Amino acid sequence: MASNDASPATIETLVEIMARLRNPQGGCPWDLEQDFRSIAPYTLEEAYEVVDAIERDDSTALQDELGDLLFQVVFHAQMAQERGWFDFNDVVSGICEKMVRRHPHVFADEVIETAEAQTRAWEHHKERERGEQNSALHGVPLSLPALTRAYKLQKRASRVGFDWPSIHGVSDKVEEELQELNEEISSHAGIDKLTDEAGDLLFAAVNLVRHAGVQPELALRKGNSKFTRRFQQVEKFLQDAGQILSDTDLDTLDYYWEKAKEQEASR
Repeated sequence: MASNDASPATIETLVEIMARLRNPQGGCPWDLEQDFRSIAPYTLEEAYEVVDAIERDDSTALQDELGDLLFQVVFHAQMAQERGWFDFNDVVSGICEKMVRRHPHVFADEVIETAEAQTRAWEHHKERERGEQNSALHGVPLSLPALTRAYKLQKRASRVGFDWPSIHGVSDKVEEELQELNEEISSHAGIDKLTDEAGDLLFAAVNLVRHAGVQPELALRKGNSKFTRRFQQVEKFLQDAGQILSDTDLDTLDYYWEKAKEQEASR
């Protein structure tokens, strides 16, 4: 592949680049040392960076990050090809076949009129493809962020009828778990007990927002962004006032925090 080739790059170009990087004869030493486990953290990181670009409405960054994520797919496919498992074309063929199979209302004669109905049909197709399993929770990855995994576990349990009949019961459960955690805090319980009760509270909170129709991972990411934005505005207020954050009393910090909230609300 000539370096001065001015023709538009294609997916084949990227596959060729990856193969060259992994070539024992003249390839990149770092790329040659990698395996599936060592690359997996980078794959997760690139996926999060895609989400970050979306949340920042940065189309330029989104294009770049999608390229990085695509490169991760090509990297894994190249390592699989070297082991004789499958290659990139097999990955593409597999996902194309799956998308056609799971959208019979588009590619066949089935009729699905709403997004909600499509979601139910999608899950039905997935369950049928998984076949008989020992547990309704089978296949929820352990590697998911804990918040997302809690959400998916609850959705799986709900599909087989194990769920609260209304959001009111879930709200009461959150209050119950909060009370139990407070009781353990008041009794100076050990860290193991506190961790156990905190886990129950967080799991119940995920269930509450799920019943409200909210994606907990997205909600918390938004909350993190809001806190970061407001805290950095507090830092700016302090800098403009010639004050040092670590030397400022809590009442003053709270004043600037409320000021940051008011400023944000007025925009």
